[in-house]
Amino acid sequence: MGLAKEIYLITQDLPSEEKFGLTSQIRRCALSIPSNIAEGAGRNNVNEFFQFLGSASGSAYELETQLILLFELNFKTEKEISALLIELSEIQKMIYSYKIKLKNG
Repeated sequence: MGLAKEIYLITQDLPSEEKFGLTSQIRRCALSIPSNIAEGAGRNNVNEFFQFLGSASGSAYELETQLILLFELNFKTEKEISALLIELSEIQKMIYSYKIKLKNG
């Protein structure tokens, strides 16, 4: 959830013409990660939880792509997104590890 909050803050000053495009998409991805984890955990079924972790992982990789795009479009500097990308990478690893643990029982 911390990453989602940081994403909301960093996207506040994107150009207004991106409000319903890139800004909205980035925020949805960032919010989707913890939301899918929470929903999956509440399902009381390992297979469903595994599926929701897969969705969270997909959103994390989608968010990574969009953060890189912010840099490539010169909306954000490398310095502004590098810490977010590092944090996101750690989240991707945690989700992957959790999926392996669930799969192996």
